[in-house]
Amino acid sequence: MPYLFISAAHKSSGKTTLSIGLCAALRARRLCVQPYKKGPDYIDPLWLAAAAGRGCENLDFFTTPCDEILASFQRRQTDADIGLIEGNKGLYDGLDLDGSNSNAALAKMIDAPVVLVLCTKGMTRGIAPLILGYQAFEPGIRLAGVILNRVGGSRHEGKLRRVIEHYTDVKVVGAVANSPDLEIVERHLGLMPSNESAAAADTIARIRHVVETQVDLDALLDIAATAPDPGEYAQNTRPPCFSAPRPVKIGIAQDDAFGFYYQSDLEVFRRCGAELVPFSPLRDSHLPDVDGLFIGGGFPETRIDGLSTNTAMRSEIRRYVEAGFPVYAECGGLMYLTRSIRWKGKHGDMVGVIPADTLMEEKPQGRGYVRLRETQDFPWPVVDGDAAGEICAHEFHYSRITPLKLPARWAYRVERGTGVDGRYDGIRYRNLLASYTHMRNVGTNHWVERYVKFVADSVEKRRAGNDRI
Repeated sequence: MPYLFISAAHKSSGKTTLSIGLCAALRARRLCVQPYKKGPDYIDPLWLAAAAGRGCENLDFFTTPCDEILASFQRRQTDADIGLIEGNKGLYDGLDLDGSNSNAALAKMIDAPVVLVLCTKGMTRGIAPLILGYQAFEPGIRLAGVILNRVGGSRHEGKLRRVIEHYTDVKVVGAVANSPDLEIVERHLGLMPSNESAAAADTIARIRHVVETQVDLDALLDIAATAPDPGEYAQNTRPPCFSAPRPVKIGIAQDDAFGFYYQSDLEVFRRCGAELVPFSPLRDSHLPDVDGLFIGGGFPETRIDGLSTNTAMRSEIRRYVEAGFPVYAECGGLMYLTRSIRWKGKHGDMVGVIPADTLMEEKPQGRGYVRLRETQDFPWPVVDGDAAGEICAHEFHYSRITPLKLPARWAYRVERGTGVDGRYDGIRYRNLLASYTHMRNVGTNHWVERYVKFVADSVEKRRAGNDRI
């Protein structure tokens, strides 16, 4: 089961674009490509999954225990022809001084050969000490090749190759020239998500063509083949901590405005006995017949007009919340549930169940990893003997909600991060829980199982005649 780790010397080197092209090019060879993304991210995995034709798995030290990362990696590799792990930031970048949560630490843990994408703009002889430094900095890292990116032309490429061949023993497996075909529209949170781009397939095809013609895919496959067997893994995944006694239906917002969901979390929903029913706050006039809602993150600010003019859907969601049905919203979902969103001179009315307005700012208002503690107002039941301990998650938002004097109960106390007001996150109203924090269902945070149980319990209460749960 070959696999390799695509990393870089620093962020914005072009590794995401090249990883997308590599996934598409290898898939075109009729290989089953399993993509992975290091760290907490939604946008890059959407593109990688679209290019590979297979769901992307996030591997993240902060939110996920190491044994779960390894088990997840092993499980995904069992039926894949090749695995491609895309790093975040630079190879040695991370939170801790010792690099324990860096890309290098992940590559070392799974013993993956590393291919470094190097932005060569303005570089010639200086590329040699850069490569040598990355080789020598940390023992146990197998730097198996480099892809030269943003090369200025054939003369520039020739100089770079001669320098690398003379001073190092690292193989050059590709030299990619500057090209408009490698461009993907960017915005404040990174690349435009593929779920928003009607031309995503064409974009991927353009990138694939560049990669096929300027990267030695056979050499990459040879490098990937040096990876060891990732180990044996029990074929049965961890059983969920809770399974609904009767199937429940949960509506999930999926359209151009909302699309930030972890593939593994969606799988846990299904294993718990929840049927996920997609609906669009942009295009649908009515909610589906469901027992609860999940409105995830996304870019509602870019779809202000469409969301605002869909008054039928806004009214239905407002009535749904007021009737006491379970609703869970993250980040973009939280923004949608406020009274309005303002961005770049635009203003649009939203659902209005949260008595505050959303303002988009020029700089991030909350960015990075968070640690939370549940308060006594946290609504969902404990499962499998879980204690209400520390929750490790992440946030990334340019918006803030105002006014902050909300008549709300808070589900979380923020110990690291920003949340809604720097102290709290998780607005409670009836059976709504809305927060800026993005959760990940792992062994230390069974949020999916807990929410499904909450929905299942609410169904039973309604059947017992308690319409106001």
